[in-house]
Amino acid sequence: MNATALIAEDEPLLAQALQAELARAWPALRVLACVSDGESAVQQALALRPQVLFFDIRMPGLGGLDAAAALAEEWPAEAPLPVLVFVTAHDEFAVQAFEARALDYLLKPVQPERLQRTVARVQDALGARTADAAPDWWAVHALLAAGTGAAPPRLRHLMAGVGNSVLRVAIDEVLAFEAADKYVRVLTGERECLIRTPLKELVPQLDPEVFWQIHRGTVVRVDAIDRVTRDEAGKWRLTLRGLRETFAVSRLYADRFRAM
Repeated sequence: MNATALIAEDEPLLAQALQAELARAWPALRVLACVSDGESAVQQALALRPQVLFFDIRMPGLGGLDAAAALAEEWPAEAPLPVLVFVTAHDEFAVQAFEARALDYLLKPVQPERLQRTVARVQDALGARTADAAPDWWAVHALLAAGTGAAPPRLRHLMAGVGNSVLRVAIDEVLAFEAADKYVRVLTGERECLIRTPLKELVPQLDPEVFWQIHRGTVVRVDAIDRVTRDEAGKWRLTLRGLRETFAVSRLYADRFRAM
């Protein structure tokens, strides 16, 4: 099977080694680019449209997880997302969870036999793909973001700033969280507040049955969702009861609403 790929790896020797092993395991695969950071990975993937991505998880600046999330949000709606394979030296994530998925997770140094199994899975995934099929990236991203440690306690309230005041806001009142520069907007039916806790640290403390992440920078209360619409370009937006503004749903999380 002929296919194209992009490698994102910040260690030049490891990038060369992976490319050499791929050449042996999959001679027909054409590596379009090899970059050393997540920002370049997103830019080059959007420009070159590879079918397969090999992303290191930990890179300077934008890591592999965030690069994958950013890429999924910016990827053209009419094109299937690339198949994503994580490659990393760190084994603290839920490796076994990837074994049952079309996506895969390789530990460094990559072993030829293990890489061959990955190649077979990727080839199967590409062969079975339809124009509307896309990897289940949102589930993988959420899994990796949570890690394998014990879940943190659920938030019941938070202290948020409103002007020169600090208010205690009950989580039960929150309709949405939205990242804004160095802050996160906390939106209730009555007010808007700001907190400094990054969204990626906040999400694991929220009940996933109550709050859904719909965008890299947006989390909404599920039972407040009033309407979800899709425009002619295939982009989704939703409205929440009690708020006038609408919120973009990125492709990374759109599968939640496809049945609607």
